[in-house]
Amino acid sequence: MTGTAPAGAPAATSDADPAQRRVLRVLVAAQVLSGAGLAAGVTVGALLAQDMLGTTSLAGLPSALFTAGSALAAVAVGRVSQARGRRPGLAAGYLAGAAGSAGVIVAAVLDSPVLLFLALFVYGAGSATNLQARYAGADLARPDHRARAVSTVLVATTLGGVAGPNLAAPTGSLAATLGIPFLAGPFLLSGAAYALAALVLAVRLRPDPLLLARTRAAGGESGAPDDTAQAADRAGGARPGVLLGALVMVLSQLVMVAIMTMTPVHLHDHGHGTGAAGVVIALHIGAMYLPSPLTGRLVDRARARRRARGGTSDGALTIAVASGITLLAAGVVAATAPGDSVALLAFALVLLGLGWNLGLVSGTAIITDAVPLATRARTQGMVDVSIAVAGATGGLSSGVVMAQAGYPVLALTCGVLALAVLPAVAATAYRR
Repeated sequence: MTGTAPAGAPAATSDADPAQRRVLRVLVAAQVLSGAGLAAGVTVGALLAQDMLGTTSLAGLPSALFTAGSALAAVAVGRVSQARGRRPGLAAGYLAGAAGSAGVIVAAVLDSPVLLFLALFVYGAGSATNLQARYAGADLARPDHRARAVSTVLVATTLGGVAGPNLAAPTGSLAATLGIPFLAGPFLLSGAAYALAALVLAVRLRPDPLLLARTRAAGGESGAPDDTAQAADRAGGARPGVLLGALVMVLSQLVMVAIMTMTPVHLHDHGHGTGAAGVVIALHIGAMYLPSPLTGRLVDRARARRRARGGTSDGALTIAVASGITLLAAGVVAATAPGDSVALLAFALVLLGLGWNLGLVSGTAIITDAVPLATRARTQGMVDVSIAVAGATGGLSSGVVMAQAGYPVLALTCGVLALAVLPAVAATAYRR
């Protein structure tokens, strides 16, 4: 009972809070499913377009449409979540992803590129929803446990993300037996996975974390999870926090996508096959998600140390700086690695994934702390739009830069760009 808790104790949102434990379990289950759906479709999207169009000139268009759909869905999911709670917002996003998957399969059967591109646009909703689910994990978390809650949701994506690509061949064979083109097979998996994720959330995500957090905050419960955000808002620090958190995640996404996209091409240009590129990308994806629990603990511990010394609780700033430095190191290693060294390029992309992870977890923590519950979901949706746009920009511009100046220049430029987070963090810390 919260009424019997000692004054100042985080009774409503402690680690023993059954509502928070249930929310995290349900989100983890949904993320495993949605991760499989996301990875399965992304694995063959460009190949399917190339096969249907008979040319590579528009093979990058699916990625652009996918990203555009993701950006639009981020706004929609954020607004629905703001108005009605996380459960309907996330469930609707995954259902849209499932519908997009079905559309891709129909387009492949009918050999209709126009329908394919429309379906891929809708399919992008699954990616946006997968990313927004991390916010739901933090709604009921205590401020000093928010980063760990976010990381728990993020790392669950890894399980499905690893399984999805490995099921591409079996689902392709299944599709062929059903009279569906082989390359459309993974979308059978993605459609089923997204639909199941929506069902899990619609049925099991009770209580709704955002609605319950609002109820607790309105009731003035001791240790309510919105304490930090409300204090920041009253102090006028919410908007700088939002801008900084968004900048950290935008830079991390842009740099990561740009280098990651061109690394397989760089490997191919130096005589390496798709097997080598697959290993490098697999290691990169693992580095993006697997360190999440450790990153979450680092953010929370940095906050605790700063509070113990009488400073602000924004220990996430320290991890944001580490993100910029790690991404710089990734760019330098990638730029200086010999083209025939798969090991060094793999190491560079592991650093790249780690830097992205540090940026996403710390940026998410900064955003969640800075925005009060009254506008949290809507603001988070808008921030994720900027992340999607950054990814699209990185993907589209990376090819141009590499064609004009080469892979080393691309990698080094991206690494230096990541350092822009340092003066932003310094300016924010000075204001506070």
